[in-house]
Amino acid sequence: MTDQSHQFHRGFTPEQIDTSRPHPARMYDYYLGGSDNYEVDREAAERLMSMTPDVRISARANRDFLGRAVRTVVREHGIRQIIDVGTGIPTSPNTHELARSVSPDVRVVYVDNDPIVAAHADAKLLNSGNAEFVLADIRRPEEILEAPAVRELIDFDQPVALLLIAVLHFVGDAEDPAGVVAALSGALPSGSCLVLTHATLDFHDEWEVDGRADVYKNATAQLSLRGRDGILPFFDGFDLVDPGLVQLSRWRPDDPPRDAEPGRVALYGGVGVKP
Repeated sequence: MTDQSHQFHRGFTPEQIDTSRPHPARMYDYYLGGSDNYEVDREAAERLMSMTPDVRISARANRDFLGRAVRTVVREHGIRQIIDVGTGIPTSPNTHELARSVSPDVRVVYVDNDPIVAAHADAKLLNSGNAEFVLADIRRPEEILEAPAVRELIDFDQPVALLLIAVLHFVGDAEDPAGVVAALSGALPSGSCLVLTHATLDFHDEWEVDGRADVYKNATAQLSLRGRDGILPFFDGFDLVDPGLVQLSRWRPDDPPRDAEPGRVALYGGVGVKP
């Protein structure tokens, strides 16, 4: 898709989309082989991939984890409603498609702060019904929880799965990511699930030495990489399901991880259940 060929829906116009700086969601779309990105995103993504080819492997591992985790919470924990915060550019299979492959009655609210995601929501996320989209920022959790679409579609008296997939590493320490998670998860009843992935330096110590994180410094969101000890507290108030908070390729893989792959996936992931 060329920069000029994006179709805009839900009242958004091209002028509302910042194409002067790379956007992490559009860079992620490019890592996955998507076409909903701009030249500035592609240049930043290519620069990072030239230094760290593993970034594309990590993006795909993140996507694969999403599928396994969503199917797990629907099949094993009876989840029938999902709030997917930081959903990113629609890439099939999307969350509602993954969930409904197990149970067709799952309801999903997608949340993202990128108008490009909103622009494609009608055609790619909402056309099957029982799904809504909210344009909002994770740093303002109260706006997400009070959004009319959330209140209309989500019953907070019944278990909910909160998805925070590859989004918290774009929330800096000064922006209180733990407080953000606590505010969102605090609204969820017993039996709800937290599904979370987060980028880390634990498996790629050379990142900072080589200055690779600098690629994101001009992006619309800065990158805050955290170790396992910094990610684990996000699950406070939840019981981690087996195998806990682990490297994504080791979380209930459909196939055994290839020998060379585990050291190349730079994200942790886990699923917690609220007692």
